[in-house]
Parts: sequence; C-alpha cells; structure tokens
Amino acid sequence: MRHAKKINHLGRTNTHRYAMLSNMASSLIKHKRISTTLAKAKALRVYVEPLITRAKEDTTHSRRVVFGYLQDKDAVTELFREVSTKIMDRPGGYTRILKTGFRHGDDAETCIIELVDYNQNMLDAKESKSKTATTRRSRRGGKKTANAAAAPATESTTGEVAKAKPKVEIEEATIVEDVKAEAPEETAPEAEKTEE
Repeated sequence: MRHAKKINHLGRTNTHRYAMLSNMASSLIKHKRISTTLAKAKALRVYVEPLITRAKEDTTHSRRVVFGYLQDKDAVTELFREVSTKIMDRPGGYTRILKTGFRHGDDAETCIIELVDYNQNMLDAKESKSKTATTRRSRRGGKKTANAAAAPATESTTGEVAKAKPKVEIEEATIVEDVKAEAPEETAPEAEKTEE
C-alpha cells in the first residue's frame, strides 16, 4: 500500500526527476507559460511555488538557495528582478494550470502551466468584470415604477396615507386643454365653407 506517499515519481529516477523539474521551472520563469502534461505540471507547481515565495526577499542567501534548485543564472535573475515585483502582494498561488485536452500519441492529458500575473487576457477580463456595476437582487417585491417613486406619500387629516398626483399628469392635462382651445379656431373656417 502507498499510504502517505504523495510524490509522483513520473516514471523517472530521483536525479532525472529533479533535473527535469529544474529545467521546467527555469523555462516557466523565462517564458511565463509552458505546455506539458498534467502530471508534470502538478509536480512542477509544488516545485516552483516555494522558489517564487523565496524570491520576495531579495537577499544573497535567497538567491543562492534558488540557484541551488534552478541551476540557471538567467532564470534566477529574471525571477528576482521582474517576477518578484509582480507577485509581491500575492500570498500564494502563483501558477495556474489550464487543461488543453489529450495528446494523440499516448492519450496523455496535456495542459498549459503559467504564471498568474502574466496572463494579460485574464487580468483585463477581471478588471472589466470588477468595473461593471453589480446590483443587489431581492426576492421581496419588485422594482417600483417611476410614478410611484416620484409621488411621495402624504398624510391627510383623517390619518389615511394618500399619494400625491405626479406632475406629469397635470402637464398632460394642460396640453390637452391648449389643443382643445385651438381646435374651434380651425373648425370655424370649415363651417363657413360648408355654409357657402
């Protein structure tokens, strides 16, 4: 039984596995995203995230520890100069795994592993989503109509609450009266024509 044996050996010896993970971690730091199998990506995430956390503190000791894992000066420089500034306020979860289907040759599940802060499309989508106004919805009652919202409730002398009439109706009534006043003038010439 394999109780408490969580390491995926990936079908390799110990030295081969660590050399592969070191190479993949360096590639991930340099290129910000790589395509690989899902099993390797999950193993790489466990390998590289502590190194990225170590890069938040730029000391000689931290650089030497990270170099011991990566064995690549360019990757260490990139990690401490550029990557560490972007992930400084992130408390963890620096990588994202996106599944891409299955490989044709051996049907292995493939994926893309990337650094979270470098996927510009997802960052733009997140910002636009946060900018849109969200409304709270309630199951109690619906939206009030414009007339009901505009008409404040007033209390009469009998204690009953009555709503004041909206101003819109009053304006419409005056417009109708104006039209009626103009109508007899127009009909007067017609009446004269009929008499002739």
